[in-house]
Amino acid sequence: MLILPIKKKWFDMILSGEKKEEYREINPYYKSRLERCFGVIEYHGKYINAFEENPEREIIFRNGYSKNSPSFIANCTLSVGTGKEKWGAEPGRRYFVLTVKEMQKQPYRKKNGKMSEEKVKNGKI
Repeated sequence: MLILPIKKKWFDMILSGEKKEEYREINPYYKSRLERCFGVIEYHGKYINAFEENPEREIIFRNGYSKNSPSFIANCTLSVGTGKEKWGAEPGRRYFVLTVKEMQKQPYRKKNGKMSEEKVKNGKI
């Protein structure tokens, strides 16, 4: 499962249901990870999904780099396009766009020094 670090502002907006997309630069680093996760190939400058029958994948979004950082799992689809400025995209710039389809759960949260698993209800923990 792919783990993507995300800034607190965007993390909170996705959890609240306000933000439905997360953007990643189109560069070799994200290209290789997203291609492996989604089974996407680049053909003449366009990205083609090899899993058309089920394009959703589980992604862990983590607010920080520690395995104990707050995080959640979401079902996402992948596309390439421009994003929304209010959600952090630069105007006219193309990105890998992860569209959040469904929130599943928050796998990591410290409680009394121990890790626990909590369900996400209505986009909130």
